[in-house]
Amino acid sequence: MGHTASLRTIQADALDFRSIVFGSDEYKQTCELRNEVLRLPLGMNLYSEDLALEKEQWHFGLFDNGTELIACVIAVPQASGQAKLRQMAVKARHEGKGIGRRMLLSLEALLAERGVMQLSLHARISAAGFYEKLGYVRSGEPFVEVGIPHIRMEKQQQSLNKP
Repeated sequence: MGHTASLRTIQADALDFRSIVFGSDEYKQTCELRNEVLRLPLGMNLYSEDLALEKEQWHFGLFDNGTELIACVIAVPQASGQAKLRQMAVKARHEGKGIGRRMLLSLEALLAERGVMQLSLHARISAAGFYEKLGYVRSGEPFVEVGIPHIRMEKQQQSLNKP
């Protein structure tokens, strides 16, 4: 019997996608990466936010050779079968290498196994094309979040039971 996405680890090449426990050392690494990529360039600091709110959220990371965190993302469980993705970040030196795509596809497979079929996110306008290539569609009008333009995007995942 083959491995499924519900396993704690999904390996592809030397990359390791896995769940991260809130408050763990790996979680602290995701905070550093998110601050470096998503907040400091905007003159903001992640640590000024109430991170305790993230305790009930699902945290994931993509590790190179199982040790170095190179990308991370959070899924926020919502209504039954729904989750909002947030705070996706890829280390600058790994951008443009398919790392974000690989992580997002791994996350989608894992969430589908958990019964999460409706995904949403707030994409920076500059990143909307990335998500569109992966099947996300724009929803509503652009808006400003953390001082920059964003657009709500959604994706309805296909059931794993379909041929």
